[in-house]
Amino acid sequence: MSRQESVSTELRHAGDGVSGVIGPHVLGVWCALGLVALLVMVGSLMLGSSAYAPGEVLLALAGRGGPARDVVVELRLPRTLAAFATGGLLALAGALMQVLLRNPLADPYVLGLSGGAAAGALGAMVIGVGALFVNAAAFGGAMLAMSMVFVLARREFFYRERSAGLDAAPTLLLIGVILAAGWGALITAVLSLAPDAQLRGMIFWLVGDLNGVDSYGVPLIALAAILVAVYPRARALNVMARGDVTAAALGVSVGATRRLIYLCASLATAIAVTTAGSIGFIGLVVPHALRLQMGNDQRALLPACALAGGALLALADTLARTVLAPSQLPVGVLTALIGVPSFLMLLLNGKRRT
Repeated sequence: MSRQESVSTELRHAGDGVSGVIGPHVLGVWCALGLVALLVMVGSLMLGSSAYAPGEVLLALAGRGGPARDVVVELRLPRTLAAFATGGLLALAGALMQVLLRNPLADPYVLGLSGGAAAGALGAMVIGVGALFVNAAAFGGAMLAMSMVFVLARREFFYRERSAGLDAAPTLLLIGVILAAGWGALITAVLSLAPDAQLRGMIFWLVGDLNGVDSYGVPLIALAAILVAVYPRARALNVMARGDVTAAALGVSVGATRRLIYLCASLATAIAVTTAGSIGFIGLVVPHALRLQMGNDQRALLPACALAGGALLALADTLARTVLAPSQLPVGVLTALIGVPSFLMLLLNGKRRT
């Protein structure tokens, strides 16, 4: 086979995932995940230190039901919707980061965003400001971390597409690892200087906690907006997974697509961390598991990640509220307990298939 025929074959195979329509199997998976997410959220409204029957929950949502209405509508509903939105954002960001870095082990925090958010939030906690300012400091820290990666890797975001044969993913990954180490050192310094009375709250924030979350509008809107922004580029993402050179040869604007992926994944991560702290494993396990079941077509994968990630975090938060009720665990502990064995099983099953 000649070199020209070899290149043509490679491009044809790379284009396999960028044509066609969504099949009934994918639509069925989306419907199933949506139903699971709905059932999990209904269960989250029913369960807690006080359990309510489905009829009581419906009455409460309709504005009736006395004390049940206060618990369901004022406390559990905002927390459940925030958990769903946060989980969806993390899973969506994880899927995008895995495309950007072409690494199935990448997660939303791999480029240091959680470190910047944590440094900002913990610094605000040491100062002693209110929860609103802590959230603002976390978002500001995440935006600072995002800007630092963007500036340090500007060649990868703007110029590498002009130089055939160069791969931006290793450079981005190295920059993220180094910045994450720097943020980790700063976080350790803040914790070592913090008063003992504030350490418990800081640790809960670091591992991820939805206790006291009463705002869900911003993460829900962000989840919908980011999904709408990246979905039209799903075909380009399929080709990006094959490498920058192949993508450029197929007519994809590599630099613009790379910037879109990074900005959307960073915003999703920043809003998720601002809402609930640094919750691990959602952005790693969910895209990896769905990819094994559905393939690597981003048109099918991205909406599925949003639904499955939201359902998983809502389930973990329900367990965190009920396992030791009336005491509550940080939800990040539950996601780790669920995520570690799940990911190991996925890896072992994947090796057996190969």
